[in-house]
Amino acid sequence: MMLPLSQFDYTRFETVGVLKKLNAASRQLAELKGIAATIPNQAILVNTLAIQEAKDSSEIENIITTHDELFQDDLGPGSSLKPAAKEVLRYREALWQGFREVGKTGLLTNQAILEIQGTLEQNDAGFRRLPGTTLQNESTGETVYTPPQDQREITELMDDLQNFINDPELCAMDPLIKMAVIHHRFESIHPFYDGTGRTGRIINVLYLVKEQLLDIPTLYLSRHILQTKTEYYRLLQELRISDDWEAWLIYMLTAVEKTSIETIETIRQIKDAFLDYKQRIRKQHKFYSQDLINNLFTHPYTKIDFVQTDLKVSRVTASRYLDELCESGFLRKKKIGRTNFYINLRLSEILSEPFTK
Repeated sequence: MMLPLSQFDYTRFETVGVLKKLNAASRQLAELKGIAATIPNQAILVNTLAIQEAKDSSEIENIITTHDELFQDDLGPGSSLKPAAKEVLRYREALWQGFREVGKTGLLTNQAILEIQGTLEQNDAGFRRLPGTTLQNESTGETVYTPPQDQREITELMDDLQNFINDPELCAMDPLIKMAVIHHRFESIHPFYDGTGRTGRIINVLYLVKEQLLDIPTLYLSRHILQTKTEYYRLLQELRISDDWEAWLIYMLTAVEKTSIETIETIRQIKDAFLDYKQRIRKQHKFYSQDLINNLFTHPYTKIDFVQTDLKVSRVTASRYLDELCESGFLRKKKIGRTNFYINLRLSEILSEPFTK
């Protein structure tokens, strides 16, 4: 039986190593929050960074897709997207569903978590009711961890976690350390038959928004976890056995620090590209407008319908604008299925390239 979170001795988290890493992570996260606020149209970050997170988080679970498939942003009736791409895009939908709920209530409740998982998996199975769920080593198939099996215990543990997330009086702990504790506890309860990992990674960023460390969800740890996947799973399991928190906390705080640095650089590049396109399109094309620039950076792969709607012009006019921007080297036209997409070359490059400092 897991010890209730309210009974933890949190003073043992205050090691020199943890506090040093906490200071560095907090500093970088604050800088990220500040630079994100300098982007005048927040929808640019909402659409672009959330898609990147959805791709990386799903890849941890071996759900693989491409930027081409995801940036199409075309999930209407009869969509030709592959099942893996649709599953990844459901991650983005679940993320923003949770973000709206946290913004409305100021809480991150079990009901919100259930809805996030339901959107991811397209079912309403809820918390696990039947025994038999185990976690295996991907390489050997060996069972490495058996989470709680009893339905009542799972429900009690999730209620305890809900209180820990939302009641600041339970412990006077820095939110970043608390996020690391929440993540480990959620993954160890493993409350769902499917989707626990992806749901847990959404909870991470929503908790930071709830605690007002971010205004919008821009810190996505999935790329760091994907790059250090073996270490991530090793530390998760070692903590279940040893109850030695320092290595796990340092890992998660390092993830916050490094991901903040990477995201700051990505946002700076997006901002520079935005201003460059704005200046050059205004100079070269009489049809320049702020709405046009916003469209090109909100949709890395835009299309005639999007421009027609955003600029309130005819289809013929929207098509002409996009074709001229291709001739000028701002966009590249690509036919996917029956639809022509117009790729923002610089933005697509920023989002697709691996981070290098």
